[in-house]
Amino acid sequence: MSRKRPNKPRVFCIGWHKTGTSSLGYALNDLGYSVLGCRLDMVHPLRRGNLSEVLSLADEFDALQDVPWAAMFRDLDIAYPGSRFILTIRGESSWLRSASRHFGSTDIPLHEWLYGTGVLQGNEKAYIDRFRQHHKEVREYFKHRPCDLLTMDFSAGDGWERLCEFLGEQEPNRPFPHSNKSRERLNAAERALESLRSKFPWWSRKAIFACRQAIRSMLGRPDPRNVFNNMQANRKERRIWSRERAE
Repeated sequence: MSRKRPNKPRVFCIGWHKTGTSSLGYALNDLGYSVLGCRLDMVHPLRRGNLSEVLSLADEFDALQDVPWAAMFRDLDIAYPGSRFILTIRGESSWLRSASRHFGSTDIPLHEWLYGTGVLQGNEKAYIDRFRQHHKEVREYFKHRPCDLLTMDFSAGDGWERLCEFLGEQEPNRPFPHSNKSRERLNAAERALESLRSKFPWWSRKAIFACRQAIRSMLGRPDPRNVFNNMQANRKERRIWSRERAE
């Protein structure tokens, strides 16, 4: 994939995963940026110390979000001078609850590279310590370059105004996308829709989704699950994990 905005500075979303990175990625996509999300398979070149392989992938996109990109903010700054950096933040206890729901006891090789252990459950202190360390390092690194770093807290209401002012973009005339909300943060309409969906059996929800996918394919529209250009690579990596653990 080639960059959609080759004459604009790259944007690196360096908030730690589960801090609103998907919301920010959707917002950048709405603004016309090509966005690359989490790439689980990048753990292999990173373990080998092959930074050039990782950066050659980053080179294809206008914006990066999630991991391993957040942890590579220094390398990205050196490789792409003049880029813009966005740090999404979230309360520690809220972050840990969200991370526990999503990662739990799953052993993830990329998380081993990030935290020293691939499993969150039972290693909460190591995960919180790394979370804190990242935020401290980012703020220290950019303390003399405030114009290059934007800090956003979606729970505090940050949205289009701050983001577009930072990037020099025009604000879209639509609500800011908030992805992966916990149930307690849903509004009344969103809770009602979630409740309605839960009343349908899993097989009917799967059939409806398949139908919608077929219509999208007929109309030539992209798979919404691949908005961050990582679905196939991450699926392949997960299949490798499953095969290795079964052996």
